[in-house]
Amino acid sequence: MLMQRLTLVTAAAFMLLSINACSQDSGPTLAAPDAYAQAQAGKLTLIDIRRPDEWKQTGVAKDALQINMAHPQGDAGFVAQVTAETGGDKNVPIGLICRTGNRTTQMQRVLTEAGFTQVYNIKEGMAGSGAGPGWVARGLPVEACERC
Repeated sequence: MLMQRLTLVTAAAFMLLSINACSQDSGPTLAAPDAYAQAQAGKLTLIDIRRPDEWKQTGVAKDALQINMAHPQGDAGFVAQVTAETGGDKNVPIGLICRTGNRTTQMQRVLTEAGFTQVYNIKEGMAGSGAGPGWVARGLPVEACERC
């Protein structure tokens, strides 16, 4: 009986550890105000990875590059465009923002796997999430999308 309980406890612990490992973030995060301050200070390249219709809907975070993650050439095209925008410097600090922080998690992983070393996820996004109220609700500046 004791052996069965021990086995059950061990299995439960393993499952909890596995779930926790799967839910880990892919890298460092920044709150929207911190990302804005760093971008304004020239210490962070801010990239909005949403679609043009989303940029048109809410505007774009002030001074953010607009690089649609749904690139016609897939992840490789996205990485190539980010690489071009950063002058090939894979050590430049980059802050990714989307609507609610889900897509940025995915693209943070893509850029890190491509060799970028400082990719930050602005997890609250433009619209807000469990990570925070979001860029727009915080009253951070946005610019109209000129290319939408």
